Amino acid sequence: MASIDYDDRRACETGPRSDAVGLSFFIAHLAIGAYVLLGWIVSPPPALAFYLLLLPLMATQWYVNRGSCVVNNIESWLRNGRWQDPANPEQGGFLRMLCHWLFRVRPHPLVLDRFSYAAVLILWLLAASRFSWFAMVDA
Repeated sequence: MASIDYDDRRACETGPRSDAVGLSFFIAHLAIGAYVLLGWIVSPPPALAFYLLLLPLMATQWYVNRGSCVVNNIESWLRNGRWQDPANPEQGGFLRMLCHWLFRVRPHPLVLDRFSYAAVLILWLLAASRFSWFAMVDA
């Protein structure tokens, strides 16, 4: 997810690996992120139900996976056969890298974690209210 266990500024400054695998997983991260940010707006009711399940599962896997995203884990597994790669500076640092690129700040991992979980909660509440609105309209 948001935090990384060590401070590797090089990973934030250089971005994802520039090979095909790194670029593919970076694009996958962006696509998932776009869906997470916009899914509550554009989803029809069945997709909204999926979205309501996805957000808590995503936050739970961040917590269980020690701040890392399963997308990073799959990339690590493809690259070196290990689910977690502590030598990979990108492991669990996607949001931190985006903060550096977009805002030129490196938030503390705890701050970024809290912000991420709060954002997921707010997005989930927006989706739940929209889903309940669909239920009232259809009734």
